[in-house]
Amino acid sequence: MALLTIKNLTVRFATSTGSFTAVDGIDVSVDKGEVLAIVGRSGSGKSVSMLAVMGLLPDTATITADEMSYDGQNLLTMSAKDRRKLIGREITMIFQEPIASLNPSFTAGYQIEEVLRFNAGLDRKSARAKALDLFKKVGLPDPEQKLKAYPHQMSGGQCQRVMIAMAIATDPRLIIADEPTTALDVTIQKQILDLLMELQERLDMALILITHDMGVVAETADRVQVQYKGRKMEEAKVLDLFENPKSNYTRALLSALPENATGDRLPTVADFISPDEAAQQAKVQQ
Repeated sequence: MALLTIKNLTVRFATSTGSFTAVDGIDVSVDKGEVLAIVGRSGSGKSVSMLAVMGLLPDTATITADEMSYDGQNLLTMSAKDRRKLIGREITMIFQEPIASLNPSFTAGYQIEEVLRFNAGLDRKSARAKALDLFKKVGLPDPEQKLKAYPHQMSGGQCQRVMIAMAIATDPRLIIADEPTTALDVTIQKQILDLLMELQERLDMALILITHDMGVVAETADRVQVQYKGRKMEEAKVLDLFENPKSNYTRALLSALPENATGDRLPTVADFISPDEAAQQAKVQQ
């Protein structure tokens, strides 16, 4: 049985002029200890589908699904109290823009200690000791000093390490990482990805990695799901997808990798697939 199972998830947002569909009938599943990459361009519903799982979408969102379960527990019918016992403890999330995700008014140490006190029931002294240990685990330089530092006093890479420390603080079974390296330079991106993969393997966590970077997918994932305009285009093991992509959109993504350039310009999605074809192909895949 999969650790997380989502079937036929649809998310619609109300607007002043009506509504629009951000996620249109998507299925997602991930097993214990597996790394699943969800890949696609901006607006493909990657983040929205996972925010629906976390219960972090605004009131303007309407969420429907045939199934949304975690370890056999129904997230759709679960009470808010029981869901809070899972979210932040067994299921955690690492967001884009690490500096923006931290509260600028509190030190990094205080913020992770509050996570530990609320979700793990630790007293202040134990939470401080655990926070220090976590900062060491994620490779923050001078971890004791970083406990006292405010987000603006740290680099983007250091803030992302703080976010990773917060995500693993309660020994979760599933981490959702939403483009965790987007705001970082290339060197720091590799360090953060290497850290995530090291922790995932060491702690045997399931990891859902949201990204638009096929290079990252090739280096990190066991399985990959490709999304386009709110629909799932295809899903496969990573090697199978790279060697034999089924959808034209996936071929477009792979052809846009710099190493696959064959002329003066990289191909675009429009070179491979029209919106009508994308809709039809998604229906076939589902």
